[in-house]
Amino acid sequence: MEAKETVPAGRKLGRDDAAAMAREAAHVIVAKGKKISRFEPNGKAAKEIVEAMLGPTGNLRAPTLRVGKTVLVGFHQDVYDEVFG
Repeated sequence: MEAKETVPAGRKLGRDDAAAMAREAAHVIVAKGKKISRFEPNGKAAKEIVEAMLGPTGNLRAPTLRVGKTVLVGFHQDVYDEVFG
């Protein structure tokens, strides 16, 4: 697998970036610790989805990956195994 784009840590992605990613995705999966939240945006950036994607500073949580039409936010090994096989 090869990354098409890498965003350096110094470039902060915020609410508008998260909303744009959500609108383009068929699935958004957010991992916060052991909690996994799954969303199907259907072309909309619902407040609930965007809030889940953001950290306490208001920036997009890391790591964030786009895999096809799926956006993964945060890290959870089981989710990565599911998506990457």
